[in-house]
Amino acid sequence: MKEINIENIEAFIHVIHYGSFNRAAESLFLSQPTVTARIQTLERELNCKLFHRIGKQVNITEEGKRFLPYAQQLVQIYEKGKMHVNPKKSHNNELKIGCTVSVSNYVLSEILPKLSVSNKEIHYKVITGKSDELINKVLNNEIDIGFVRNISHPSLQSIKLFEDPITLYVYPDHYFISKEVITIQDIAKENLIFFECGSLDWLRIHRLFENLEAPPNIRIHTDSSEMAKKLILEQFGIGFLPSISVKKEVNEGLLHPIKIEETNGIYLQTNIFSNRGEYSDLVNEIVSLSKELVN
Repeated sequence: MKEINIENIEAFIHVIHYGSFNRAAESLFLSQPTVTARIQTLERELNCKLFHRIGKQVNITEEGKRFLPYAQQLVQIYEKGKMHVNPKKSHNNELKIGCTVSVSNYVLSEILPKLSVSNKEIHYKVITGKSDELINKVLNNEIDIGFVRNISHPSLQSIKLFEDPITLYVYPDHYFISKEVITIQDIAKENLIFFECGSLDWLRIHRLFENLEAPPNIRIHTDSSEMAKKLILEQFGIGFLPSISVKKEVNEGLLHPIKIEETNGIYLQTNIFSNRGEYSDLVNEIVSLSKELVN
């Protein structure tokens, strides 16, 4: 009976996901010839071709398509086995969580106290960073669970946590509250506090103003939602913000959402992710708790 080489199977899955030997090699932190050699070894073991290579283009064969679901199951079983044989816990049962700053401020601060009720033995370490950094840290086992924007990676299990609408917010006595029709031109003339977190969805906010004769009056541009929120509370201007960041202020009547048709369908998606087969129970519990948070 031949020995199964899980690294060859992982290379196969990565090539399919990225559609390129070079990109698969980058994601695995390997050289392109190493990935090619692993695929060739797997093809010899299976006695079939897994890919058609035409120049730089890579297409999966019919044999490769039939093998793919079994390859994914093998990797998942292997990862689950690693977890049970050698659980990644510190001496203090520490769970390392990576997240963006906004998730740290508005999501984890509410979820962790509730999570601790049913997981009294676990201690938590929260590390903030950018999405790409957090993905690499999970892949390298530097953190256990991550929270980022929408993500797709063959080595990671990812679940959508919630969608957070981006809405225009104003202070209590702003005239927009009583105005029946508000146009993009009206908004562009106001003092705008422009928060931007780097997500592609913010490009859609920019595009709201692209057909105007004059550019919008952006007085302050910041990557801090807390700073933007405080400036609006101080009545220095108005701005677009993720709804979860101002939930408390809206409930207290300190900020008012202004609904405009042009922002319908613009939202930030937050996903929770971990290495495949790991922390599934905790991830599912966090997903349940997050539904209570956003409802």
